[in-house]
Amino acid sequence: MYSNIELPSTKTVISAAASVAATAVLVRSFAQDFLPHELRQYFLIKFRNLFTAFSNEITLVIDEFDGLNKNQLYHAARLYVDTIITPSTKRFGASLPEKEKRIRVSVGGNDDITDKFCGFQLEWRVVVKETQPRYVNYPDDFHSTLKTEFRYLELTFHKKHKDKVFNEYLPYVLERSKAVKEEHKTLKLHTLRNDRMHGLRKNPWQAVNLDHPANFGTLAMDEEIKKTIIDDLDRFLKRKEFYRKVGKAWKRGYLLFGPPGTGKSSLIAAMANYLNFDVYDLELTDLRCNSDLRRLLISTANRSILVVEDIDASIDLSDRKKAPSKQSPPVFHQNQGPKASFHLEQLFAHYNQNRAELFL
Repeated sequence: MYSNIELPSTKTVISAAASVAATAVLVRSFAQDFLPHELRQYFLIKFRNLFTAFSNEITLVIDEFDGLNKNQLYHAARLYVDTIITPSTKRFGASLPEKEKRIRVSVGGNDDITDKFCGFQLEWRVVVKETQPRYVNYPDDFHSTLKTEFRYLELTFHKKHKDKVFNEYLPYVLERSKAVKEEHKTLKLHTLRNDRMHGLRKNPWQAVNLDHPANFGTLAMDEEIKKTIIDDLDRFLKRKEFYRKVGKAWKRGYLLFGPPGTGKSSLIAAMANYLNFDVYDLELTDLRCNSDLRRLLISTANRSILVVEDIDASIDLSDRKKAPSKQSPPVFHQNQGPKASFHLEQLFAHYNQNRAELFL
C-alpha cells in the first residue's frame, strides 16, 4: 500500500530549503529598503501576536526607565540576574567603576538566563537595542546624559504561574537583590557639594570611598564600653520590626564629645565598618534655613550614619524648656554669611524619617 510513496531525495530537500532561505532574505531586504519603519513594526507585532495567541507563555517586560525616572525593579532584577549565571551563558560584561577595586562581571546583552522557582522554570532575557543618540534629562539632576542604547528585561514563564510570579517571585527577586547589593557594597563617605544651591533637584551630596581601617578589634577603647556599644548596635539592627510596630522611626542616636584627637572619628568609622553603613558628614554651619536641613536629611540613603559636626556650636541649648520663637532672626557672625538658628527638638523633628540611620 505504501510502496508507491516516493520520498524526496536529500538533494531535493536541501535545494528547497535553500530556495526558502533565499526568498526570506530577499523579502527582508525588500521590506527594509521599501517599507517604512512604522509599517515594518506593525507587521512584526501582528506576526508576534499570531504566535502568542497559540502559546501558553507570558512575557513580562521590565523597562530600565519609568518615564524619566529610574525603574527600581529593573535595577533590582538586573542585580539578581547576574547571580544566576549558568554554564550555558555565552555573553558577559565586565567593568571596573571609578574608585572601585573589584571588577564587576554581569550578563551580557541579548542573552537568555534560565531560573527555577518553586518547581517551575522561568527565563530571563537581557535586551539591549541601539537607538538614535539623544540627550535625556533626569528629574534629580540638571545635567543631561547621552543615551545610545535602549535596555529592558524580559521574563517569560507559563501563564498558569502568573499569580505566583507576581505575588511571590518578584518580591523574592527584590529581597535577593538587596542582599546582593549589601554583599558587594563599597562604603562611601558623603559630604555636601559646594554647588548644591545652584539647583534644588540636584543631589546635594558627593561621595568618596570610605577606606578608614578602624574596627572594633583594633580600636583603643575600654573593653566594657566597647562591648556595650556593640551590643547596642546589634540590638538596634534586630529591632527594625519593633520600631515599625510602635510607630517610631528606625534610628539610634549617640552623642560623642571630647577634644580633637580623642578618637571620635575612629569610633564612627568602626561603627560604619561594623554595620556596613555609609557615612553622611553634615555641618550645620553650612545651612541657611530649616528647609535646607529637611532637604538634606530626606536625600540621605537608608541604612546609613549621619554625623552632625559641632552640634553644640550650632544649636541653642541654653533653655530647652523654652519654646523657640518663630520671630527669631537668623544669627549673623562677623565676616560670615547668615546662619540658621536650630533648636535640638526641631532638628530631631525634621529627621523623623522611617529609615535605618544613626544620628551622631
